Amino acid sequence: MNIEMREEVRLKRVVREAIQEAFEEEFMKLRLLAVSYISDEEQKEIESSYLQPSKKSKRTLLLQ
Repeated sequence: MNIEMREEVRLKRVVREAIQEAFEEEFMKLRLLAVSYISDEEQKEIESSYLQPSKKSKRTLLLQ
């Protein structure tokens, strides 16, 4: 009985982690869809008009 309970707890943990990963991926796609697209030309214009962004941000995501 004790082994069955451990297996059940382990299975629940695995399922919970899988669901969490799936939700994170889908929410990231929704966030990317909500962000306006900026062409390379527009980005260069922005960079020439304003200072370069700080180097703190290092994450780039592409929607596929």
